[in-house]
Amino acid sequence: MTEELVRAFGWAPDLFVQFFLVFLRVGSAMFVLPVFGEAMIPLRVRLGVALTFSFIAFPAVQPQISPILSAGGSVVVTGFSEIMTGLIIGLLLRFHVMAIQIAATIAAQSTSLSQLLGNGPIDPQPAMGVLLYLAALALAVELGLHVQMALMFIASYEFVEPGRLIGVGAADAIRDAVAVAFRFGFILAAPFVAVSLLYNLALGVINRAMPQLMVAFVGAPAITLGALVLLALTAPLILTIWVEAFQSRLTNPFLAR
Repeated sequence: MTEELVRAFGWAPDLFVQFFLVFLRVGSAMFVLPVFGEAMIPLRVRLGVALTFSFIAFPAVQPQISPILSAGGSVVVTGFSEIMTGLIIGLLLRFHVMAIQIAATIAAQSTSLSQLLGNGPIDPQPAMGVLLYLAALALAVELGLHVQMALMFIASYEFVEPGRLIGVGAADAIRDAVAVAFRFGFILAAPFVAVSLLYNLALGVINRAMPQLMVAFVGAPAITLGALVLLALTAPLILTIWVEAFQSRLTNPFLAR
């Protein structure tokens, strides 16, 4: 099978092995990357995208990979390290996408809109989560995500040398990325939390002044309408802040911001 692929591409066996190592990093990252690695995308499409990015990155990173094989490095060990590196890169970027899901969950629970739009992606999304999540991914694609991803894969060989096993640094990077995702998500949902706080305070005062009034029946439509209006007003700003942070993260996935 390998010999047939070598003949099909017209490459020397060593060159094909080098390309395969690049594909291992790109392909493993592709299964968890945002947009290209979504579960709703067919597996064959993701495989084709991974091959495409591998062909784009290979000419730029090939000089960094060839010395490893020339020095007699183990292809198995190098391949395993490339798979782990790709998975960690994909997870670090996936955590950043989860920030907007966390923000939508906080906003929905704060304003009682947890079941407004149902579930769009594979993972259950409450309320406005579907809207913000898909809008964020669409905006990232519109701003040239494919180009930024290709540059990120090429730059990743500067951050993690080919064949080097990631150790404690990877655990620290994942920990920082999770912390940033929760912090960033809460910041994005801050307007909804503030409105919810004011709403509940006002509801408590009214209930205290007029115990016989069923304030919940009066306040429920108000908080629903207010949350929808607030979503319409803040969604452009939320998406702008998120996509700027995401583009910054693409320049170095291992640097938590």
